[in-house]
Amino acid sequence: MNRLTQSDVLSPADYETRRATIRKEIIALKKRRRISVGPLVTLVFENLQTLRFQIQEMIRVERIVEPANVQDELDVYNALLPQPGELSATVMIEITDGDRMKELLDSFQNFDRPDTLAIRVQDHAVFAEFEAGHSKEGKISAVHFVRFQVPPSCVQALKAADARASIIINHEHYVADATVPLALQEEWLKDLEA
Repeated sequence: MNRLTQSDVLSPADYETRRATIRKEIIALKKRRRISVGPLVTLVFENLQTLRFQIQEMIRVERIVEPANVQDELDVYNALLPQPGELSATVMIEITDGDRMKELLDSFQNFDRPDTLAIRVQDHAVFAEFEAGHSKEGKISAVHFVRFQVPPSCVQALKAADARASIIINHEHYVADATVPLALQEEWLKDLEA
């Protein structure tokens, strides 16, 4: 997948005039690329468009105008772009119960182990590779970035007319699975064939 460059970023003035339209398009795109796995975990599968939007929003919110600072944002988000043969996702542990937030989040310790989160397509299981630095001894982040290295045989299985995909979480304190909607499977194939 191509990397985002400064030429892909709208000026703050141009972005502001087009923001409402862009947001509407991205909301629709993210709806197809989002999946909840149980009541507390949501994944959003990232691509060039979703990450460009994040960059534009960061530039807007933080009022970034210096080219070097724009490049810093590009470098951060380019690292999240899926490479050929892989899917990339933001994983959010969504806890809304303020009274139990710390307790529930603490129960997700070791969530970022290599055998906790997987995509299953027919008989193929592809485990998530978690980005380092979102979990420390006794503390875990509510947001993680993961990659799935999808082998060609799994891509072929995903292309089958009867392809059935799911996402599975098997953690000592959180076990859940979700059937992947056809719209998300189609988005995955676009990413994997890019």
